[in-house]
Order: sequence, then structure tokens, then C-alpha cells
Amino acid sequence: MENEEKLQPTCAKCVGVWQKSGTTNCWSGDPATAPPRPGNCPAETSPAVIRESFARYTDDSEDARLAFVAAQVEGLCYQPVPGSDAVNARWTRVEDTVALAKLMGWKKIGIATCIGLLYEAEQLTAILKAQGLEPLSVCCKAGSIDKLELGLAEQDKVRPGTFEPACNPIAQAELCNAAGTDMNLIVGLCVGHDMLFNKYSNAPVSTLVCKDRVTGHNPVSVLYGQNFYYKRLQKQAVIMPEKV
Repeated sequence: MENEEKLQPTCAKCVGVWQKSGTTNCWSGDPATAPPRPGNCPAETSPAVIRESFARYTDDSEDARLAFVAAQVEGLCYQPVPGSDAVNARWTRVEDTVALAKLMGWKKIGIATCIGLLYEAEQLTAILKAQGLEPLSVCCKAGSIDKLELGLAEQDKVRPGTFEPACNPIAQAELCNAAGTDMNLIVGLCVGHDMLFNKYSNAPVSTLVCKDRVTGHNPVSVLYGQNFYYKRLQKQAVIMPEKV
């Protein structure tokens, strides 16, 4: 078990190296002077996986084209600062998404939206249309089927004693499939529902909005708040109701 753990990648730990020197082994201006690889670095423990995976980007497949265009978009979303080696980010995630779709030649864009973000989905629809794309949107509650049909007990609802429709991410995916979407975007689907949508979508999927009901759909704020507000997440277990 101990040997297995040593082989598992823990790239997050390289943050210490980054904070100390501003570089890591895998991102260094001069590989000859790069910091050494940690013992469980994937490049050290699984070089064949890395090279064989990368080879898939160098053929004439759709995966290779997507990897190429994604790298193009990554470069386009920065702009150099004249007279400096610094660069500034200039594009939002929405702009990245539009650029990727256009460079890939994708036209029809599916939007799998949470019912709580219909307004945001409509704003996204307006932007995509203005950019010459063809968006369609499917709500998570489409069909309005009672949650009780999932086998949930009444007390498992958000508001027991009231009608609550179940989310249906597989239907969202199948409706996008039937429409022949070229790319699908997730706008605020719940954890788990997003997994099912990804699993059943025929088209490539990107998450534009990651649901977080507390932080205004900005879950990374929890990671920024580890020194104070969300330190509890490293000190105590997430409290689960006894009924679960």
C-alpha cells in the first residue's frame, strides 16, 4: 500500500517549489536548471503514459485537432506587455469558449442549464447568437417528473410536503444529441448531474458555470479562503444528516 501511494501523482505539492523559485520541473525557462522532479512525479513514474497520451495529439484525429485549437486559444487569450516579458490575460471564459467553437468550426451549441440559472443561460444565448453561433438550451427540470419517482423519501426534498421535479441530465444530453449539437456547455448543473450529462453527451462538453450555491457559483473562493473562512474544511468532517 505504501509503495502504491508513492507512485500516485501529487502534483499539488509542487506549489512549494513554485512559491520558492517561481518554477517547477515541468515549467521552467531552462530545463537544464529546472528544480528536480519529486519522487512521485508522473514524468518519473509513468513516462510511457505521458508520451503515449501525447502521441494522440499528433495524428489526424479530432482529438488532435481539439488539442491544437485549445493550445491556440490559450495563446490568444493573453497579450504581451510592450517592453516587458510579462503577459496580461485579456479574454474571459466566455470569450475563450466562443473562440474555441469558431476555430473548431462548431456552429450549434447546446446549453445544459440549471433552472436556477435560466437568466444566465438566456444572456449566454444572446452572446452566442451575436457571435454567429446557433445556441439551444435545455433545462434540468424539463418534463417536470416528481423526485419521488427516483425513490427519494418526502423528507429528502428541499421543501418536504411540496412538489419538486427531479433533475434529468440524461434527457438534457439526449435532447442535445437529437439536435446534433457540435459542442455542449454546462451552466450550473449540480454535482453528479453534470457527470451524467457528460457521460451521455455525444458532443464534447465544457463547463462554463460550476454550481456553488453559497459563493455565487465561484467554488474556487473556498480554496482562497482556507486561511480563515473555510479553514473548517481541513479541521472537521462535512456534517452529513443521519438519514443519508
